[in-house]
Amino acid sequence: MSTSTIGTKSHIEGVHRPGRWLALSVLVLAVLLVAVDATVLGLATPFLSEELQPTGTQLLWIGDVYSFVIAGLLVSMGSLGDRIGRKKLLLIGATAFGAVSVLNAYATSPEMMIVARALLGVAGATLMPSTLALIRNLFHDPRERSLAIGIWGAMASAGAAVGPVVGGFLLEHFWWGSVFLINLPVMAVLVLVGIKLIPESKNPNPGPWDLPSVALSLVGMIGLVYAVKELASHGLSLDAGAAAVIGLGALSWFVRRQLTLPTPLLDMRLFRHRGFSGAVLADLLTILGLSGLVFFLSQFFQLVQGRQPLEAGLAELPAAIGAVTAGLIAGLVARRFSVRSVVAGGLAAVGLSLAVLTTLDQHTGYPLLGAALLVVGVGAGFSFTVTADVILSSVPKERAGSASAVSETAYELGAALGIAVLGSIVTGIYQGFATPAGVPSDVAAAAHESLGGAVEASGALAPDTATALVSAAQEAFVDGLRIASGVGAAVLLATAVAAWFLLRGQKLEDGVEH
Repeated sequence: MSTSTIGTKSHIEGVHRPGRWLALSVLVLAVLLVAVDATVLGLATPFLSEELQPTGTQLLWIGDVYSFVIAGLLVSMGSLGDRIGRKKLLLIGATAFGAVSVLNAYATSPEMMIVARALLGVAGATLMPSTLALIRNLFHDPRERSLAIGIWGAMASAGAAVGPVVGGFLLEHFWWGSVFLINLPVMAVLVLVGIKLIPESKNPNPGPWDLPSVALSLVGMIGLVYAVKELASHGLSLDAGAAAVIGLGALSWFVRRQLTLPTPLLDMRLFRHRGFSGAVLADLLTILGLSGLVFFLSQFFQLVQGRQPLEAGLAELPAAIGAVTAGLIAGLVARRFSVRSVVAGGLAAVGLSLAVLTTLDQHTGYPLLGAALLVVGVGAGFSFTVTADVILSSVPKERAGSASAVSETAYELGAALGIAVLGSIVTGIYQGFATPAGVPSDVAAAAHESLGGAVEASGALAPDTATALVSAAQEAFVDGLRIASGVGAAVLLATAVAAWFLLRGQKLEDGVEH
């Protein structure tokens, strides 16, 4: 065999790594793991509220502390994966994620549940940047990589679909903690098969892992998100102001430190790339607009419209079906038209669907809700897949973990801010409802904590009074949901306009990397 033939063969193998699609199938199990966990929590909330009896504030913390911690640690973990090996970090994280899921399942108090969710965030922070970075290193052909990222995104959406359906089945037959135990078999398959199939990859010249930068990133992100949450819930306060000052101060120090380090935790110069910055902004604001709404939609289906958990899970399927379908074809569509038209169009579709939900009432028929959820899924699937591709394509392979972490940080920070801001709008409006006459003060106090609390507390009242209390609580909850949908719609439509300008001239790669 000639030298040129050998060279050509090795080049093809370098571009088209054998077994890459099998390796991808294992990687997306990690994405499935995180997505399922995020969606089953919303479905389990009414049951969790009944047993653990959290206050409204504790309920929000249970919902968003996972995102707080994961947002604070993603950049650090992405950079750690670049240094110690992304496969190694992924397998450690998957094992920890499964173990901590057991702690979530058997939590006996709101405080224990909040701590368990925070620990799950630490484990989750190791998974997501590792999966995207490994995809960047497995697929050197940009068209194949676009499809792989589409499958990655579609699996996240499939997790969003599978989570409520499986969770609904479990909630109808077992106790609420069982929804967290479904992580264990997925984790076991990922670890056992991943050891064999996933190739290791890391930065060949990583430099030291800067611990002061890790601390600054964590303090800055948690401080900033906590400040927004407190501001949305209680208005201006000393706590919110102090958290904002500490958070912004730590993040400013973090940025300055990265610009002076020879091998920074996060290369801030990436943000000089307009396409990179536009894609990150689109990710963050899209999730902000969606997450608070999705968090409360499961409660709407169950506690307002009276659906059983499995039926409520099935009711949310159109969003996942739309996202899976759009994610798989997003790369082709972006190459056929343009990156900015696909991203801006997707964001606008989500915004218009949320605007439709401002017409929501207790008796809104499912066809309207199902159609809105389908369009939300299609829009989000197009936008997320293309922005992830843009972010990964903007950096050299050895920095893939850091770039993936930026993408995931935007996602998780958006989720935390969405639940904090939009969730606080829903909660704030809900808590202002007028208690019907004849309701004892202790029952009224429990009813004002959460809609689940109102349904539970009404059981101690006479039938007419109980019906009046639940009806007033449901009406207030829907009022809050309508206003939160309006705010989410405004955010998404504004983001669509910004993306149109920021992503001008941005293209997905076509040529094969050498």
